Amino acid sequence: MSLKRFLIGAGLLAALAQPLVAHHSFAAEFDSNKPVKLTGSVTRLEWKNPHIWVYLDVTERGNPLHWQCEGGAPNTLTRNGWSKDSLKFGEQVTIEGWQAKDGSNTCNLRVITLPDGRRVLAGSSAGDTPTTPKP
Repeated sequence: MSLKRFLIGAGLLAALAQPLVAHHSFAAEFDSNKPVKLTGSVTRLEWKNPHIWVYLDVTERGNPLHWQCEGGAPNTLTRNGWSKDSLKFGEQVTIEGWQAKDGSNTCNLRVITLPDGRRVLAGSSAGDTPTTPKP
């Protein structure tokens, strides 16, 4: 095999492997036995592939906490009634989902209740996991 063919093959392999490294399964990062229900103020929304991220400030027992919550892919969320303008800075929302296995203030979104009261599915990578987060 020539060096040129080897380098082309190695380059293609590296290009194909990159998306696999960046993506993960629900079970690898989140715990379906750790449901969360958070009510807080939206501080930021990242609307990009492969998943959106919603950041919010939550107050628990008088302490301010910063949470980051992973949603589905933008295309999936658009089909569920979302848009990049669905959440605005400072709005109060309620997020239901599952906490990260490492116990950090990171969660996987299942449902978000918007300020107007609509409950929108968040395209969770957990799929139809039967666990319902408790208040």
